[in-house]
Amino acid sequence: MKVLFGIQGTGNGHISRSRELLRYLSKRASVDILLSGYHHEVDIGFEVKYNLPGLGFTFGKKGGIDYVHSLRNFSPGKLISDIYGLPVEKYDLVLTDFEPVTAWAARVKRRPSVAISHQAAFLSPKIPRPPEGRSRFQEKVLEWYAPSPVLIGLHFDRYDDFIFTPIIREEIRKQDPRNGGHYTVYLPSYDYARVSGILKKIDVRWEVFSKHHKGEAFKDGNVTVYPVGNAEFARSLVACEGILCNAGFETPAEALYLGKKIMVIPMKGQYEQQCNAEALGRMGVPVIRRVDAGFVNILSDWVNSGHSYRPDYTNNLPEIVDRILESGRDAGGAPELIPERGPGEDRPLGQPE
Repeated sequence: MKVLFGIQGTGNGHISRSRELLRYLSKRASVDILLSGYHHEVDIGFEVKYNLPGLGFTFGKKGGIDYVHSLRNFSPGKLISDIYGLPVEKYDLVLTDFEPVTAWAARVKRRPSVAISHQAAFLSPKIPRPPEGRSRFQEKVLEWYAPSPVLIGLHFDRYDDFIFTPIIREEIRKQDPRNGGHYTVYLPSYDYARVSGILKKIDVRWEVFSKHHKGEAFKDGNVTVYPVGNAEFARSLVACEGILCNAGFETPAEALYLGKKIMVIPMKGQYEQQCNAEALGRMGVPVIRRVDAGFVNILSDWVNSGHSYRPDYTNNLPEIVDRILESGRDAGGAPELIPERGPGEDRPLGQPE
């Protein structure tokens, strides 16, 4: 089977997860890779056939997305041209990890496709939502950003029959977690200078990984600032006492797998992270909604606490690859349009009946 695998290149989580999936999938299928977006620091580890700008966003420095910079770099004409120009007809199956060009090209040209991503899990009514309830607008955005008739969702728990627990990197699985006494920080939507100013007030060692720092690591009192890199971050995470991070998916999932103490700060205006924060909160993870004058005291209390949580995240990649290839073989013809959920239906949108 010949597979085109489209990977979202905004952030590092999609790439880290996809690299693990490729180690298994490439042994059973011929795979070409499309990577869209340039705001990442982690290497995919495989040859990339197509590099495209895609439809991504830029991290800001105050806890959210820099929408002005994101819109400035977006070209609708280029996106449409890439969708219609991508030769998906040469492939037996299109696989997408929240990547819009491959997903829409498969849809337009009626090629079999499968979506595997954390975002796909949001098409289930069973996943945790924030206390204020569902945002149907933002869930529609998640549904149509990279649509597919077949879904494989990933989440912190198996909330539905098409949802799997997280894919954990091999670099993390093969490590024995230990406590080196430091705390790891990964808050990509915050300026490291602002974060360091708060952290220096608490007398522990902090290792901050910043998307906004591109040079060599440097020390500022009890804070060491690193550029984001796969090996160095994995080293820090495995040996840390706890991690302070956004309410994304891959980083909290790996920290949970390692049994680390976690505190999360969901990104402003990010519905996906608000939902993740709700799920993590139900697991006992402290959630901070904003960084204000009282944050230092909250952070100090957390440092002096002893909470950790360790779920059973066994290696599910063989099962996931089986599901992908079976879906490709079963698809045969063109995918149907994603149907609306009828009254009383409890299945995820887009999931075959």
